[in-house]
Amino acid sequence: MKTIEVVAAVIQDGSEVLCTQRGANKLPYIHLKWEFPGGKIEEGEDHATALAREIREELKVEVQVLERLEKVDHVYPDFRLIMHPYRCAFAEPGGRERLTLTEHHAAAWMKPASTEFQELDWAAADVPIVQQLLASQP
Repeated sequence: MKTIEVVAAVIQDGSEVLCTQRGANKLPYIHLKWEFPGGKIEEGEDHATALAREIREELKVEVQVLERLEKVDHVYPDFRLIMHPYRCAFAEPGGRERLTLTEHHAAAWMKPASTEFQELDWAAADVPIVQQLLASQP
């Protein structure tokens, strides 16, 4: 089984985090699912470099990589995904307003404690990140 290693950004703006919805996909278990943005780590990249590059490509904004969250190791039917999530913040003011979706179907800013956040149709690999965010709520 193929293993894919990726990074994911939990971009925070105040008390809200950015949730992104994947586009259409032939794989039903990730088709239009919600996730935290990010992507594959290229050879020679460290996590922070890969994450900043992926967010620049996918959302057209710059982020600061802050705190590392707990790694996710999830097996989908066709591949194994190892995901390294990090809390991030915009590198400059106004990032939220300049955000441009290049790969995602939709995006939403939500408070992790909200019912709407918890009820999104999350990709299975992102569910442990959702749980980590809920556990860290005051």
